Amino acid sequence: MGKIVAVCISPNKGERKKNVGRGRLLPDLGLEGDAHAGFAHRQVSLLALESIAKMQAKGLEVGPGDFAENLTTSGIDLLSLPVGTRLQAGKEAILRVTQIGKECHSRCAIYYQAGDCVMPREGIFAEVLAGGEVAVGDELKVIPSYRFGVITVSDKGARGEREDLSGPAVTKALRPWGEVADYLIVPDNREALVSALRKMVREGADAIFTTGGTGLSPRDITPEATLEVVDRLVPGIAEEMRRQSAAFTPKAMLSRAVAGISGRTLIVNLPGSPKAVQECMEVLRPALSHALELLGGGGGECART
Repeated sequence: MGKIVAVCISPNKGERKKNVGRGRLLPDLGLEGDAHAGFAHRQVSLLALESIAKMQAKGLEVGPGDFAENLTTSGIDLLSLPVGTRLQAGKEAILRVTQIGKECHSRCAIYYQAGDCVMPREGIFAEVLAGGEVAVGDELKVIPSYRFGVITVSDKGARGEREDLSGPAVTKALRPWGEVADYLIVPDNREALVSALRKMVREGADAIFTTGGTGLSPRDITPEATLEVVDRLVPGIAEEMRRQSAAFTPKAMLSRAVAGISGRTLIVNLPGSPKAVQECMEVLRPALSHALELLGGGGGECART
């Protein structure tokens, strides 16, 4: 586990950055107010204070921000983090490492002073998966990355008569926690859904999210198929999604969605509309990391002190 020792921005590219002490990381953009925000997969740059010390040892008077990094860190070996590693910065922000080092197309002032620059070799870059405030002194830690399955249950979707928007909405919402390893569209058929769920469980999905088929129509069979697969129920998930969704629409009381566990795989039924998917994933967000840790054999006690 490391620490953030500087939060740096600059209004223009190609400039040394200034440590402003705190800032906000914006999803899919970067550090608010920084000229490099929104730069493809290199939305946020990180450099270790230990790397800067190497340049100081060459006699340069340099410090955080002088190498145009956004976050200066200490106590974490940035270069040991493979591409794809997820990092939690502060209490909420989630980063994913996208690049180690970079090619310098033009020499910076530091290179001309010392004949060397550490940023191209030891700086890393990341994209912002979940936003949040970051400040000097905040923790920076590696967090687990999980494998998910997503199943859209829809007759029309399975026949290609309707574009599936809900499945991609689930995939996008899951980005802070991991990658969707398997995504399927199946018809409103109990046997087809049971088969798809069991396949994803066998292949080691940490969690599976279904979308659609939770209502009252005769072909809404998602809860029944899920109950056939799970070993234990987690009733609080579906109950809380219904409770909070009722603030948006009274139709939430008609949802028959369930959630449960098959082996070590969490299975959650979500509604069929993209908007409702986003709302329900937001309900689940505060508890999902802890649920996945517990199922994976980690995590601690749930009791509060």
